[in-house]
Amino acid sequence: MTAPTARSPRTPVPVPGDWLLARLAVVEATVRRAIAWRTGEDPTAADAALPELEEAPFDPLRGLYVSDDMAPHLLDAPTGPLPAGAFEDALAASVRAREDAAAAMGAPPPLRRLADGFGLDELAAQVLLIALAPDVDARFERCYGYLNDDITCRHATIGLALTLCGVPAASATARRLFSPDAPLRAGGLLEVVDAARPYPTRGLRVPDRVTAHLLGDDGVPPAPPALLPLENGPLENGPLAEAVRHVARLLTRPWPVYLRDSVDGTATAVARAALAASGRQALHLDLQDAEHAEPPAAVAVRGALLEARLRGDGLVVGPLGSHDDRWTRALLAPLADVPVPLVLTGNRPWDARWTRTPPVPADCPPLTRAERVALWRHALSSPVRAPDPTADDHATAGPAAGDAAVAAGARYRAGPARIHAVAAAARRQAAARGVPVDAAAVREAARCWSGGALGRLARPVRPAVTWDDLVLPERPHEQLRDLVRRVRHRDRVLGQWRMRPGGGRGRGVGALFSGGSGTGKTLAAEVVAAELGLDLHVVDLATVVDKYIGETEKHLERIFTAADADEAVLLFDEADAVFGKRTPAQDAHDRYANTGTSYLLQRLESFDGLALLTTNMHGNIDPAFLRRLDLVVHFPAPDEALRRALWERCLGPAVPRDRDVGPAGLAALASAFDLSGGAIRCCAVTAAYRAADAGRPVAMADLLVAVREEYAKLGRYVDESAFPQEARS
Repeated sequence: MTAPTARSPRTPVPVPGDWLLARLAVVEATVRRAIAWRTGEDPTAADAALPELEEAPFDPLRGLYVSDDMAPHLLDAPTGPLPAGAFEDALAASVRAREDAAAAMGAPPPLRRLADGFGLDELAAQVLLIALAPDVDARFERCYGYLNDDITCRHATIGLALTLCGVPAASATARRLFSPDAPLRAGGLLEVVDAARPYPTRGLRVPDRVTAHLLGDDGVPPAPPALLPLENGPLENGPLAEAVRHVARLLTRPWPVYLRDSVDGTATAVARAALAASGRQALHLDLQDAEHAEPPAAVAVRGALLEARLRGDGLVVGPLGSHDDRWTRALLAPLADVPVPLVLTGNRPWDARWTRTPPVPADCPPLTRAERVALWRHALSSPVRAPDPTADDHATAGPAAGDAAVAAGARYRAGPARIHAVAAAARRQAAARGVPVDAAAVREAARCWSGGALGRLARPVRPAVTWDDLVLPERPHEQLRDLVRRVRHRDRVLGQWRMRPGGGRGRGVGALFSGGSGTGKTLAAEVVAAELGLDLHVVDLATVVDKYIGETEKHLERIFTAADADEAVLLFDEADAVFGKRTPAQDAHDRYANTGTSYLLQRLESFDGLALLTTNMHGNIDPAFLRRLDLVVHFPAPDEALRRALWERCLGPAVPRDRDVGPAGLAALASAFDLSGGAIRCCAVTAAYRAADAGRPVAMADLLVAVREEYAKLGRYVDESAFPQEARS
């Protein structure tokens, strides 16, 4: 090592790494004098001219053995704190003077900001520098190995740090400096390792993140809080903006805030916007799948807290409430009395068992229709940025989105984060094709984000039918359109017009489709989903009903929760299996069956999506469900006119037909055979297969054979004289 040279106090060091090297020059001078002291040199003489260290003190086997000649002199080695040195004191005073000058100019060095933010005094800052010196300059490794009298211990120890700082190891100051509650360790700046070793020989380690921060490397900054454009349109004065202002006021006090999330999932965006309003960026620690993540959640919390303190940012942690209470208590323990603005989020009320002192509670309102439209319009009109963060940060503004795309997106009950993610995917698709963002692109992007958890519990169906495919009498047809109107305008009627009932009921819409088999109930559900631009999820009762007590309710809860999050249309086919009437409790089986029905009654009221129930046996549905449903649509058997239209619709324009399969022939079929819409479709498909196998158009004889087979399948009697000879064999 070469002797450090002092710089002029009037010459500020603008680069953070230079500030740290200036501080380490003081540590270097102290280490040189400690080595001179250990080797028997005069420390006072070393102040004036520090000699270059010879290789002799670095015995290759030093610290690995104790010879018989060395044993009597083990206690003769110098001990105690290193005497004060005038040279490093003057050098340290010079560095501090330059730091004071930079701080007066509004640009304090990183170490000064770190000390102020973590409450470090000069002694603690000196210990931190001694511990991180080998991470910056490898020359300190061999020096520390020599001073530790152990070549395998090439890092700072408690005893070495105390010696270089001039603090006796047998003092209260030494113990207090490295206690777990001291600023160095409590703040995560310093780790004490090798706890099984004697106190003075325990190692000191500075996390790499702290060293990088002192060198001026803070990595990629957090994402800007652009999810809530509160300065635009209805978001400026809506309920969401008021929630942001309320949380921002709470964050002016040194108390954590617990923000209870809405069904839309707006809590994270509100927390980030509130921190931005208070002049801070937000670090978000997502606990969605943190229970079994690596590193453990408690380690991630401490790391996030350290990062927030280093940057001077706020911290958003959540969602809470979906994990075990014991795990949650351990997770929140490091966040007690943190010196950074802290917002905890969750979708359930705060549990007093989680922490000794509860945070300040606040509620996050659900998005109104106007706010959702404004968010979609803002997200769809944002520029598309290059996905490579190392590329030039230029933005490509895609074609503007039309009102149809905004309206298609506003149908989804999604929060700001989901809205921006779906909108970004839709914008990329449109930009790649060079066309404006349309409703189809928004729906396609939304499907990529929905149906994940729900797809494992229900069978997804992508609607591919329209109103023209639905052949029904006028009354059920109008009831289905009324169902669509209820879903589209529920935010206005139940929210703005305040017609939502009390009792914690949701904003969901429920309907029962009753009627015989094949009358169009499932097809009607698909048409409704297609009109709303949503996917249909058919609940598979085989995966729901469980023989074990309580398991059926758990499966149903997962389905309802996932449907709430994904804005899906739930179809309970053959609903009387789970929505059946309650019976007098004769034994335990009846009692628990009634419990499941009662659970469904409560859960259906709090559901925020669209639930459709179909049944062939209307009388088996519990009357309490009927009161909670918005509509009960009866699907009657088709009359002759509807059967005629069904034959025409099921055959379709693409199927080649013989001359006898014309309007007159189809009218004769509709008049002669009383079949439901589902049975007519089966007949049309069977006849098409017969014609395709024969390589000719569909003939009336094919249809008659198919009708005969359908009657036989249904177990119904038919007069054989109505069929031609070829259909009787």
